[in-house]
Order: sequence, then C-alpha cells, then structure tokens
Amino acid sequence: MSKFVVDANVAIKWVIPEIQTELVLSLLNNQDNLLLVPDFFFPEIGNILWKRVRRGEMNITQAQLSLDTLKSVDIKVFPSEPLIKSALDIAYRINQAVYDCVYLSLAINHQCLMVKSIQN
Repeated sequence: MSKFVVDANVAIKWVIPEIQTELVLSLLNNQDNLLLVPDFFFPEIGNILWKRVRRGEMNITQAQLSLDTLKSVDIKVFPSEPLIKSALDIAYRINQAVYDCVYLSLAINHQCLMVKSIQN
C-alpha cells in the first residue's frame, strides 16, 4: 500500500475540475493508496468552498455537496498538535507557512510523499 499526504488544494480537485484533475483523480481512485491529512484539512476545504461561493463560482448547495463528497472519501485524519513543533522548525528553515509545514511534517512522520498543489 502506498501512502500519500494530500493538501486541501489537491483534494478540492476531486470535486471541482481544474488543471491536473485527472492526475489527482488517479491518486484517489487507486484502492492501494492510503491518503493522510491533518485534522484541519476539512476546515481548509470549507474555506476553499466558501471563497468559491463568495466569488459566484458555485452556490452554497453545490459547496455543501462537494464537502459531503470529500467527507465520504476514505481519508485517515491525524491530530495536528503533535506535528506543530516540527512544522514550526520546518517553516523556519524553508520559509513557508506553519500550516503548510504540518502537512510536510505528517509526511515525514509517516515516511511518505506529500502531494501539494502550487497556487499562483
């Protein structure tokens, strides 16, 4: 079984078609993959959906359906508190936001790859 840490900007592509959605869907659809996320993953997803509703890209019903779809995916959620200290250290060393580095810390702890979407 392959393990991957996926960030919210990757996972949102499972429910909202964007560039590279096909690649992201292949990650999700492979039954041999175990997907890992920190506990603030779903609030991040909610925030992404909220922004799309505010911009008129979707309505609230579509956002709620998208959230329900993601909640139905087999994703293993881990508490972020034990990862904060290492995430802060990583953030300092690579000059990235701590919450992004929590994903990286989770990947390091589980010796797996992290899949991240680069936002412009």
